[in-house]
Amino acid sequence: MLTDKLKQVIRQSYKALGENLNNFNPRKQQTFLVAEIAKTLSGEYSKDRKIITIEAGTGTGKSLAYSLGAIPLAIARDKKVCISTATVALQEQLVDKDLPFLKKHAGLKFDFALAKGRQRYVCRQKLTQAVATDSPQAGFTFAEKPKATDIRTLNAMHKALTDGSWHGDIDSWKSTIPHHIWSQVQSDKHSCLKSLSEHNHCPFHKARETMEQAHVLVVNHSLLLADLELGGGRILSAPDETFYIIDEAHHLPKVTRDHSSANITLRGAIDWLTKLRETGDKMAKLIKSQRAISPALKLSDDCQDLLIEMQKVLTFVDNNASVYFGENTDDKFSKQNRNDEQVYRFDNGIIPKTLKNWAEDCHELSKKSLSHLNKLYNALIEAVKDGDCQMYLAEPVLGEAGFMLQRLENLAALWFMYAKTDSEKAAPMARWLQKQEPSKASARQDYLICASPIEVGFTLEDKLWSQCEGAVLCSATLLALNSFDHFRFQAGLKNNDGSQYQQVTSPFDYQNNAQLVVAKMVNEPSATQFTDELIEKLPKYLAQGSASLVLFSSYWQMEKVAQALREQHKLDIAVQGEHSRQHIIESHKKHCDNNKESIIFGTQSFSEGLDLPGNYLNNLIITKLPFSVPTSPVEQAQAEYISAKGGNPFMSLSVPDTSKKLVQACGRLLRNEMDEGVITLMDKRVVTKRYGKQLLDSLPPFERVFEG
Repeated sequence: MLTDKLKQVIRQSYKALGENLNNFNPRKQQTFLVAEIAKTLSGEYSKDRKIITIEAGTGTGKSLAYSLGAIPLAIARDKKVCISTATVALQEQLVDKDLPFLKKHAGLKFDFALAKGRQRYVCRQKLTQAVATDSPQAGFTFAEKPKATDIRTLNAMHKALTDGSWHGDIDSWKSTIPHHIWSQVQSDKHSCLKSLSEHNHCPFHKARETMEQAHVLVVNHSLLLADLELGGGRILSAPDETFYIIDEAHHLPKVTRDHSSANITLRGAIDWLTKLRETGDKMAKLIKSQRAISPALKLSDDCQDLLIEMQKVLTFVDNNASVYFGENTDDKFSKQNRNDEQVYRFDNGIIPKTLKNWAEDCHELSKKSLSHLNKLYNALIEAVKDGDCQMYLAEPVLGEAGFMLQRLENLAALWFMYAKTDSEKAAPMARWLQKQEPSKASARQDYLICASPIEVGFTLEDKLWSQCEGAVLCSATLLALNSFDHFRFQAGLKNNDGSQYQQVTSPFDYQNNAQLVVAKMVNEPSATQFTDELIEKLPKYLAQGSASLVLFSSYWQMEKVAQALREQHKLDIAVQGEHSRQHIIESHKKHCDNNKESIIFGTQSFSEGLDLPGNYLNNLIITKLPFSVPTSPVEQAQAEYISAKGGNPFMSLSVPDTSKKLVQACGRLLRNEMDEGVITLMDKRVVTKRYGKQLLDSLPPFERVFEG
């Protein structure tokens, strides 16, 4: 329950913030959000399920609302607040703007920190070793020979880290660091250990100390999932001591699914497995102890057996390549070509019995090898601590072992998903093979073997919702077809367990500030003449405003239309892909500031996270409903599973997904309460198809105009 004292603290903080904000008007939507979040997290609605899901329309001020609803309560109850986002832009807004403003003016005493994954930080010891080329520590090896420019970069990084002008994270370095250089000096969980004195002052460990002292952590969804996968509380604060704010929550199910998937290249894995025994032998020699003999011998034996089983799988796939990837594939096989990469998906996730048997063996042997390597790894660390082995000798071997441990963990995860017998009561795993043609890097053809869960709601329930002290899930687009059902299912939430759901509408005057024009089109988007009709009619709609954003569903159509309009009408168009996103936006704003007409052509990625307030956007044109064809093996497997249960994948998946994307796209137009403009929808299916009305009704209440 919220105490009167705590309610007073929140009210006073809100009032103080208002006094320090220019042109501040208390919004009833925002004050409602603050109250509902505070009530939910304090247990007023349910003591066991302190979870609230909120769709908060543009302009409701949700970041301020969830901060005020959660932080005072967390301080009072000695809990942490973990704000997780999907985009860097929102993280930067929170850390550089929103939280500093709150801390300065709200009268609340709290510290906050941006938490990043370990791999975003440089390892001081590895960097020192990389630049000390004439020292006895030169056991440092690069994946490819460093160029002179790379060596200069390493020296500059080392100098900046040493003199304190750089804090050691890749994001704050002044230029892009090549991947093959960064991967050799980044912190990793296997060799950059605080217990080793040489790593005490590594940037990651310093960042961890800051994180531990902070009341509020800002993270991304991937880091949140990484912590939960380790059991929670290993990287971030413990779930039962934390209020989670999941902003941009509509991304969470997909990030969870991607995080739960695994893949390996067959020949590539065999290559590194042949070197694993050598790594074990190196470690055993350095440990110089009898206790290293047994795990080293067992690692060698199990690794040899694993190689034999892996070779069986490779031979099996090679022998069936003409069936899996050949031209004469009959209907019982699911085959697709994408970006010249051939993919074969196992129907209903069912793999041949022989492959399943090998998978069981590979999983068991991967686990054993992982156990043996971990014992050797820990023994070598102990030898360094005890002074039985010098650090400069152990460092490169620990680094090598670290790479091997990560690969073994991934290998074990992949084979577990292939060995697992799917439950009849739940969705099966998506399992597929992908043919990789020879490249410049490798002259051999290889196969990617992949697996991913189709549904991840149970994972989120098991690792997050059932474990956390409380959670707020929010986004401007969580409803699909005016219902939380689609998101609730994806995220593993329920309707009747005490969880709260709220839709908070935007304060914008949609009816008077924006028109939604449904253009009169002759052709449906699937018609071959549709592109020509776009070329013919777009100039008329572009003339409706001075700052236009035109959204397309495909690159080729966008480029063809842009070329035609440039040639026929001499239009100056900024096209996504021709310049960086940042360059396009900056040029567009410059044109608008100089009262010049400006046109941007973009695809789906420009329909989310693009903020063009005021006169930077007054004319939004959507050429086609944002339906996406289920091209990925996971999406295909999900559609197949719904069909097998007697459902309709189009109505169950495609239409709700399109509804959310359409709301996101339309959300680009009005960003502030004074903004005005026109949205033109050039897809006749909203009036000719039965789902069209549902899609239109899920949009904000714009003034609608249907061209006759």
